[in-house]
Amino acid sequence: MADEEEIVDGLEELEKPQIDPVTAELQQTKDQLARLAAEFDNFRKRNAREREELTQFTKAGVFKELLPTLDNFERALAGVTDSEEFLRGVNMIYEQLLHVLTTQGVQAFGEEGETFDPAQHNAVMHSEDETRGAQEIVRVLSKGYKIGNRVIREAMVAVVN
Repeated sequence: MADEEEIVDGLEELEKPQIDPVTAELQQTKDQLARLAAEFDNFRKRNAREREELTQFTKAGVFKELLPTLDNFERALAGVTDSEEFLRGVNMIYEQLLHVLTTQGVQAFGEEGETFDPAQHNAVMHSEDETRGAQEIVRVLSKGYKIGNRVIREAMVAVVN
C-alpha cells in the first residue's frame, strides 16, 4: 500500500506543475485582453473628442469669415429708415444668416450692462461714470461670437471703470 500511496502522490505532483502553468498563462491572457479592451475604449473616446474639437475649429474658421458680413448687415439695418421695402429685404437676409449661424452652434455675446471679461471682450474705450458698476459694459461696438466655449471673435466694447 505504501507503494500505491507513493504512486498516487507522484501522479498528483506530476499533474500540478502541468495545470498551474496553463492556468497562469490563461489568467495572463485574460489580463492582457482586459488591458487591451480598456486601451481601445480610451482610444475611441480620445478620437471622438479630437474629432469634435477639429469640427469646432473648422466651423470657427468659416464663421469667422462670415462675421464681417453680419456686421455690415447690422450697420445697414441701423442706418436705413426711409425705404421700407429695402429695410425689410435686408432684415430678411440678416435673419437668414443669423439663423444659419445659430443652428450651427454659434452664439452672440456682449451686451450693455454685462461685466467686462477680458477673455471674451476687447475694451476699446474706457470712461468714468459714478452711477454705473465697476467694469460694466456701457456700449457694444461689435458683438462677440463663440462656438461652445471657443471664442471666435471678442466683443469690442466700451467699459466704465
